[in-house]
Amino acid sequence: MKTNDLAKITDLAAAAKKASRRLALMTAAEKNRALIAMAEALQRRSAEILVENAEDVEEGRKRGLSKALIDRLILDEQRLKGIASSLRDVAVLPDPIGEIVEGWRTAEGLEIQRVRVPFGVVCVVYEARPNVTVDAAALCLKTGNAVILRGGSDAYRSNRILAEVITGAALEAGLPGDAIQFMLDKDRAALVALLQMRDMVDLVIPRGGEALKDFLLENSKVPVIYAAGGNCHVYVDESADLKQALEITINAKCHRPGVCNAAETLLVHEAVAPDFMAAVTKGLQDRDVTLYVDKRTRELAGETREPLLDATEVQYATEFLDLQMAVKVVSSLEEAVEHIGRYGTGHSEAIVTKDLEASRRFARSVDAAVIYINASTRFTDGGVFGLGAEIGISTQKMHARGPLALRELTSVKYVVTGEGHVR
Repeated sequence: MKTNDLAKITDLAAAAKKASRRLALMTAAEKNRALIAMAEALQRRSAEILVENAEDVEEGRKRGLSKALIDRLILDEQRLKGIASSLRDVAVLPDPIGEIVEGWRTAEGLEIQRVRVPFGVVCVVYEARPNVTVDAAALCLKTGNAVILRGGSDAYRSNRILAEVITGAALEAGLPGDAIQFMLDKDRAALVALLQMRDMVDLVIPRGGEALKDFLLENSKVPVIYAAGGNCHVYVDESADLKQALEITINAKCHRPGVCNAAETLLVHEAVAPDFMAAVTKGLQDRDVTLYVDKRTRELAGETREPLLDATEVQYATEFLDLQMAVKVVSSLEEAVEHIGRYGTGHSEAIVTKDLEASRRFARSVDAAVIYINASTRFTDGGVFGLGAEIGISTQKMHARGPLALRELTSVKYVVTGEGHVR
């Protein structure tokens, strides 16, 4: 990496660090005013944003991006209104900074409080989802963190204009201008250089697939909370309501196949497979889902509109992010749990069952951030959970797991008050 380029990255991180100290002292009212100003600016400049986004979408289509990835990339008036609305939603949420998590008095008379504080500087690295530019900035600003945004090349123009709009609005509202930093350099070497700056960057959050997560874990000296891929499953138990199971499976796969909480594999108990498999394969194929199946599924599905392809280890381990799904018949709940443990990414896992004990065993046995009982995996979302916007779904276990919303973007410090105490 050239010396001048490294200097630019260093200056960017140093400016964010300086801004984070000012931001940590700002009141909830000041931060909320900035968030409202950002929402208004997005709507005021929507025409500019949509022009830049259209160029990203056109290039993506030329490069052969899948329909699901194009769907993630596209912005329109309605989606922009939704993004602006999410800013307003964050503005009305309680500010976690300064919240006393707990407090007590020691035998010596010291008063101890554990208080929520910002991390400082958060770097968010994400792929072809321009809404993350705004969501990440909003959540970081609300929690007193400066943010460094590093979006994927597929959405470069969209991310750049969104960052420009919200940064200008935040500055006009009185926030430090360097509190939102957008990395213009698309070279991965620039990102790797930033990932070494643990004296200036406090936390890295990837928002993307397993490959992005692995890259950051391998290259970062800064702590990483990964909001990564979702190889999610729906398991139809032997006691399932099959009408309910069909609706849940189709929703989990087809509602928005290009997002991380979409189901990628369907597991069906052998006791209900003869009654369920033909209906579910038809329902999925009617919605243009390509199916990769095991031998027993093929036997039970009967005649199908499109050929059923053979499922291998590759398909069971793949997060398709597309209208594709792997299917397998299992002999027991235990086999389903074992399969999920082998191939799942710890994101969202669902069981359809009328058996209370089976639901409890599934919930206890499956290692994932979110477990669903008789519900689609598509509900895994900070806004849906009532947490406001979120940067992503954490699939790790340290510090935060599940939706990375406001409280998950804070750390704590202990404030100890005495009256001349010495030890």
